[in-house]
Amino acid sequence: MNTQSSKSGTLPQVIALGLTQTIAWASSTYLIAILARPIAAELGVSLSTAFGAFSIALVVMALTGPAAGRAIDRWGGRGVLVLSNVVLAAGLAALGMATSPAMLFIAWAVIGAGMALGLYDAAFATLVRLHGGSARGPITGITLIAGFASTVGWPVTALIAEHYGWRASCFAWAGLHLCVALPINLLCIPSAVAKHSRDEGAEAEAPAETFRWDRASRRAFVLLAVFAAMTAFVTSAMAAHLPGLLVAAGTSTVAAITAGALLGPAQVAARLIEFLAARRFKFHPLVTARIATACHPVAGVALGLFGGPAVVASFFSMVHGAGNGMITIARGTLPLAIFGPVGYGHRQGLLGILGRGMQALAPYAFGVVLERDGPGAAIAVSVGLSLVALVTLLMLRAPEP
Repeated sequence: MNTQSSKSGTLPQVIALGLTQTIAWASSTYLIAILARPIAAELGVSLSTAFGAFSIALVVMALTGPAAGRAIDRWGGRGVLVLSNVVLAAGLAALGMATSPAMLFIAWAVIGAGMALGLYDAAFATLVRLHGGSARGPITGITLIAGFASTVGWPVTALIAEHYGWRASCFAWAGLHLCVALPINLLCIPSAVAKHSRDEGAEAEAPAETFRWDRASRRAFVLLAVFAAMTAFVTSAMAAHLPGLLVAAGTSTVAAITAGALLGPAQVAARLIEFLAARRFKFHPLVTARIATACHPVAGVALGLFGGPAVVASFFSMVHGAGNGMITIARGTLPLAIFGPVGYGHRQGLLGILGRGMQALAPYAFGVVLERDGPGAAIAVSVGLSLVALVTLLMLRAPEP
């Protein structure tokens, strides 16, 4: 395939997936932070029950992820991504019509299936199916755009809920899936990669069952699964408790909120720097992963030693955010670099099972430690888990080119 042609074809895919990923993340993972309280109040359930329903979505996502990845490996990502828009729209509509706890849990279960079909793992697998081993750049590209999902999603959800109610927020996001995201996925994502495979090798065409499970591959898989699980716990815990952790450490409420607002820009800035540096210096994704995973321990030690002055709180938020932004890239690019493109989608789904479980557990478990034992113990937990993840990366070795 002509290189210039390939590049010109990749950019529309990156923009399209970046936009649809923004909608998908804003209407699923980031939805609960805004709507949990009004949902709990109207349905007469506790706040923990509302968050528990969201945890069900994460469990369903983990269980259905391997099948979604396998489907992308075999048939490409367009159909799976289009289906995700339909399933997410159905789940959001069901959530908007929920009148009982049972309906609440069922709606989130449907949303969880849509998340497995349509969030980063599916988008990354789609790009690998299209571009094989050269998908690292496009993967980073869509994270640069979708990194603003919370920046866009939270205020939009809150604005609609404030003026028209939380149910209207659900229906509005469902409409965006059907009227905006679905047509974009349908029109901008190629249905097959036959031409790419003929011109650049059929490695990305191989079915999921052909990836190797020799001893070295199993060892690398286990290490990557532990890395993904530990970092997923920390990411989820910070997403749910960052402002509360800072306040508990001695930061004023205003300073904590201000520091928390720096998280998103720090994530996107770190991804942009990684993207430019990787293009310039061609280093292995393992380097990115190790640097990214070391960021949270550095931030946590600073917060633990110096407490909660505004400058320390801001430092913690920015350094953690920078690391978290690069970890998102590493989760997509590191398995590609270690194992290659064959069976990428299926393997990503398997790698995500333990991580999704830890992601679901983290808000509750971290909150218990923070409330019972204080910020020092909570920081120690998150730093300790990050160090475990870092050790697993140090045990990994980049394959010979």
